[in-house]
Amino acid sequence: MSSSTTATPGAYHTARVVQLALVAALGGFLFGFDTAVVNGAVGAMREDFGMSSALTGFVVSSALLGCMLGAYLAGRIADRIGRIRVMVIASVLFTLSSIGSALAFGPVDMIFWRTVGGVGVGAASVIAPAYIAEISPAAIRGRMGSLQQLAIVTGIFVALLSDFAIAAAAGGSNEPMAFGLDAWRWMFLAEALPAVAYGVLAVTIPESPRFLIRVGDEQRARDVLGQVLVDGIDTRISEIKRTIVREARSSFADLRKPGGGLLPIVWIGIALSVFQQFVGINVIFYYSSTLWQSVGFTEDDALKQTVITSVTNIVVTLVAIALIDKIGRRLLLLIGSTGMTASLGVMAWIFSQARLVDGQPDLTDDAALIALVAANAFVVFFGVSWGPVVWVLLGEMFNNTIRGLALGIAAAAQWLANFVISTTFPSMADVGLWFAYGFYTVFALLSLLFVLRFVPETKGVELEDMA
Repeated sequence: MSSSTTATPGAYHTARVVQLALVAALGGFLFGFDTAVVNGAVGAMREDFGMSSALTGFVVSSALLGCMLGAYLAGRIADRIGRIRVMVIASVLFTLSSIGSALAFGPVDMIFWRTVGGVGVGAASVIAPAYIAEISPAAIRGRMGSLQQLAIVTGIFVALLSDFAIAAAAGGSNEPMAFGLDAWRWMFLAEALPAVAYGVLAVTIPESPRFLIRVGDEQRARDVLGQVLVDGIDTRISEIKRTIVREARSSFADLRKPGGGLLPIVWIGIALSVFQQFVGINVIFYYSSTLWQSVGFTEDDALKQTVITSVTNIVVTLVAIALIDKIGRRLLLLIGSTGMTASLGVMAWIFSQARLVDGQPDLTDDAALIALVAANAFVVFFGVSWGPVVWVLLGEMFNNTIRGLALGIAAAAQWLANFVISTTFPSMADVGLWFAYGFYTVFALLSLLFVLRFVPETKGVELEDMA
């Protein structure tokens, strides 16, 4: 749809919508950076702190405990103080976590600072898709919502690239650099710059029109909608008012169906979140450098491979952005589930055939190449489907009466699932990488069956018209 000033039904100012969505999606960038930066640091940190596999897994995934709390509370807090203020709070938490993690003395305070950052990640994971959905016209809402995932994978890429650059400059992740800090500590400290930038830029965008109408500031809401829509502002104001009246009376009781239990749409949101994590995607981004070193790659080559994987993720997310408003959400999920099942199955088979040397799988050159191709194929199928589509669906599938509560619960479930997968991977890998990837394969297959049976299509439907 053109951003022309000619008033045609449903016309909108594309450039302004994209600008607002990009700034909001910076929270996704910090989300990706914060969760992936540990990848290059985990080996050296484990050595310095003398941690076991189980404790290492908990330190890595401890941020996810904060994510659950941040996701659960963010929607309710944003309904009271606004979306923009929550973004600023998240920026402060990211900054504190970056500095605290860089100066940590041991696993206990590292867990604390990782958790602080996790609260910021959880808040950003809820506020960014909600804000983007609330300011985007239905015709391009999928593409705008996908910017959140693009920002996440870009954050992952920048974190992994900075990890690689810092380790290369120091001669290893546990080698000292400026001010006597080891390289792995500088990896965490690098997050402070984008964290501050997020807070500064957040205050340059307007508040969500839905929040403004909810607090009685219709004129400002009209001004914001005027920046986005060419025409139809009065109609949109009326639609928002209609749903806000119902939303003002909403509570946890609205998430329950008459006969008891949660509404089916809430369960669908929770299940989408759980499946997104139980296919094991974050194992690739949290542990991939350690994983590839364990099967014979040098630290330098393992970090290079991790950076290449993250670039692949960015490219396929761009493909998803191009497709999501054309072919719909369900078809992308079905394509992704099919491809993930196949690629994860190949990885499980490869590691099941590997002989063990000192307790680690020893892959032949051919098997290592197949494993690398399968791992990147998995990232491709996830990145074009379950990565961006789940965030888009969570931002739009709930009606306005329950959106804040339901999105918070679904996002909290996602972080809980992420915590379970990230914490258990080192122990599962001790059993065998074939076991871990076999587990993820089963859930990729189940995700396919789930989408076929339960997931609705939301393409082109206005938020005020969600059932």
